[in-house]
Amino acid sequence: MRDSNPSFMNGVPELLVLRLIREREMYGYELVQAIRDRSQETITIGEGVVYPVLHALEHDGALSSRRKSVKGRSRVYYTITAAGLHRLDELTGTWTRLTDAVRTMLVGGPHVEPV
Repeated sequence: MRDSNPSFMNGVPELLVLRLIREREMYGYELVQAIRDRSQETITIGEGVVYPVLHALEHDGALSSRRKSVKGRSRVYYTITAAGLHRLDELTGTWTRLTDAVRTMLVGGPHVEPV
């Protein structure tokens, strides 16, 4: 059985939430589904992770929210702010450098023997 959320995934929920909300406003459960679907079920993050991330990002000013009634259900939709766009740029840079370093270690580079 494979672990879909290894420990190095810390910080990834924040990155993914900001990336998805950059495209359009979304509510919590919609984000859970979008992360699962877009990662082809490689990354599964539950509501118990997404909602604290949303609340922290809103508290930090990276997101704003509004309550909206849809088909008789009240949902909180989140929108990215200018501060959120800046945070997304920072996180994207960090994760790009990390994935590039891991890829270099796995496939080799100028000073690394391929595995």
